[in-house]
Amino acid sequence: MRPGNLFINAVAAAWFLSWTPHAIAAIKAPSTNIPWLAAAAPTDIDTAFAQARAQNKPVLLYWGATWCPPCNQLKATFFNRQDFAQAASGFIAVHVDGDRPGAQKLGTRFKVGGYPTVVLFSPEGREITRLPGEADPERMMAVLRLGLSGGRPMADVLADARAGKPLPTGAWRMLAFYSWDTDQDQLVAEADRPDVLADLARKAPAGDVDVATRLWLKAVAASDDGKGLKADAAVRARVQAVLADPSAARRHADVLSNNAPELLRALSEDGSAERKPLVTALDAALQRLARDATLSRGDRISALIGRVQIARLGLPRDAVKVDLPAALVNEVRTHVATDDREIRDGYERQAVITAGAYALGQVGLWAESDALLQANLARSHSPYYLMSQLGGNARKQGRTDDALRWYGEAYAKSEGPATRLQWGTGYLSALVDLAPKDARRIEQTAAQLIGEAAQDDGAFSGRSARVLQRLGRKLSAWGGDPAHAGVLQRLQVQLDGVCAKVDAADRAACSAVLKPAAS
Repeated sequence: MRPGNLFINAVAAAWFLSWTPHAIAAIKAPSTNIPWLAAAAPTDIDTAFAQARAQNKPVLLYWGATWCPPCNQLKATFFNRQDFAQAASGFIAVHVDGDRPGAQKLGTRFKVGGYPTVVLFSPEGREITRLPGEADPERMMAVLRLGLSGGRPMADVLADARAGKPLPTGAWRMLAFYSWDTDQDQLVAEADRPDVLADLARKAPAGDVDVATRLWLKAVAASDDGKGLKADAAVRARVQAVLADPSAARRHADVLSNNAPELLRALSEDGSAERKPLVTALDAALQRLARDATLSRGDRISALIGRVQIARLGLPRDAVKVDLPAALVNEVRTHVATDDREIRDGYERQAVITAGAYALGQVGLWAESDALLQANLARSHSPYYLMSQLGGNARKQGRTDDALRWYGEAYAKSEGPATRLQWGTGYLSALVDLAPKDARRIEQTAAQLIGEAAQDDGAFSGRSARVLQRLGRKLSAWGGDPAHAGVLQRLQVQLDGVCAKVDAADRAACSAVLKPAAS
């Protein structure tokens, strides 16, 4: 054994002994009102589809993670619904948590990457649709019902729609409310999405205004940064009509809230005559949504964050000290304090309080953001997520030592193989950026991550593979200094030992992790 590997193997061994027993036990089903089949291996999926074929039922697959705020939003607002539980008699429910050993391979198999993704399959395994988890629960439920009532695979529906073939109203609504945000290039390549959505909007039936409206809004939202649609007066008029109609804005609240700056940039140039009236109308619509008690708290804080993003247009994206309207700053402070005081559900708290802390920072209330996160650490089932936010806050404010301490603690407290790789890579990135001369700590962290990857059958698939690729790129940039060559060589030796033992299908991905660094 090479001398440099003694340290590396000691780190990996210490981690394995301390982490393995508790990481998987923390995973819970998305809800207790229906029977969920927990899946992490191909045999689990085979069992689910065999049951589906025997009972002639579709399969509903939920792909998520314990820490993920949008996943917790679904648990707090959708999976716990009575009508969802009633509908469950018509499908086989499968839960794939990305942190179950090997689960990332299932993510690759089903082409799901972003948490959360909810997919409805036919009993034979054809994908029918991806449910819009970003929409309000009622809309999501409506799409699920359409899919359960004989919905055709969206790939077939899309092909017919683009060919100009007649479609029933339900098929058009499934197209409009398909989860384009989690499509993963299944139906349309991301670069082509704005044009395809606009084409669908033009072909949508005139009798269902909501369908065309949704498609136009999604097309515009996907056209940011100069790609996609070229805004014209007609498109701006369509969006203005939605903003002026409280009911229409409520029905498409998710698009307006989650894409506020993108919509403005796609519809108007900076400083143009068209920008100001659009800003005024969009801000007014979002203000109504942020105060709409019929929306979930998660949707309301999203609308408020949309207002903040509008107010920050023209500022550097990483601006820390900002001078925003006092009324908006006070509204954020009051809104977040109310949420913190009133929320009782743990899932809702994980989703909403983390968003509230982000909003406080974006309006310049960094001390209040930090205080909120620290006060909620003991109340969170995934405190490491909040710790990473605290690290981000400290980093933005130039508090390097605090940032590294929080990132390190977040990694140390994180649970689950995929999550630990993600959080560990975040810590490593911070070390490289903020403490590049601390070669020992960088090597120790990288060695530990490689050691953890060796223990997870899915480490070189799906999200985890992409995380490890980021690790390699980061080390490559840092390794440009000849003084670090020895570190990279020792890490490569360790990685070679891991790659020799992984499945043949994953060996290329494993070997490529440090290739940029080695070269």
